[in-house]
Amino acid sequence: MLSKKNAIELRNVVKKFGDHTVIDDVSMTVAEGEVAAIIGPSGAGKSTLLRCVNLLERPDSGTIAVAGTRIDADNQIKTRDLARLRSVVGMVFQSFNLFPHLNVLRNITLPQEQVLGRSPQEARERGLALLARVGLADKADQYPNRCSGGQQQRIAIARSLALDPEVMLFDEPTSALDPELGLEVLTVMRELADEGMTMVVVTHEMQFARDVSDHLVVMADGAVLEEGKPGDVFDEPTRARTRQFLRAVDRDGV
Repeated sequence: MLSKKNAIELRNVVKKFGDHTVIDDVSMTVAEGEVAAIIGPSGAGKSTLLRCVNLLERPDSGTIAVAGTRIDADNQIKTRDLARLRSVVGMVFQSFNLFPHLNVLRNITLPQEQVLGRSPQEARERGLALLARVGLADKADQYPNRCSGGQQQRIAIARSLALDPEVMLFDEPTSALDPELGLEVLTVMRELADEGMTMVVVTHEMQFARDVSDHLVVMADGAVLEEGKPGDVFDEPTRARTRQFLRAVDRDGV
């Protein structure tokens, strides 16, 4: 059987804010169609690492390759390479970042028209299909403030999917939601995983990380503590710091 190609490759990525090293020589790979979950304590650098993947944060050194586009942080980053990389990456944040003055459908069609050059009709058809896909076909004409938090996050996912990304990044997408609304979002993410979408998910949802991800990465203090199959890492962690974190998570019921 042919091995899958890597959709994401990080090599020796370093990110500093002033004298503080937030990402410390991190390397990792994510294969096409794989779901990688990143867990760890607060301040571990998880979200910063995710933002480095699509260069919302510029690494100080190291290389990043996404869907065949390679960025070497030690050299000047070319505008065309940056645009190409971002064109294949969709990102969903903790906050929904929807335009409050536009209705739900327009939040999804506008990026398609501006980024992909789709006609209004094409963008509308794609937007309506994706709203149906996330169970919100009846919300097309509503405004975001009339939607629940879980619905707004599903709209944000639909908006990202409308740009046809090859990779989806999720930065704690349920952290601002109560458990019931968070479940709505996790259900959509599980369906995307089942459909073969390449995903990197920073999450505090340990059950999702165990059950849905193919690859689990544990971070602390800006570095990768350990990584592997979720069941192996959860059941037989090799590092004392990982065991400490997992005990705390289990105790707190996160």
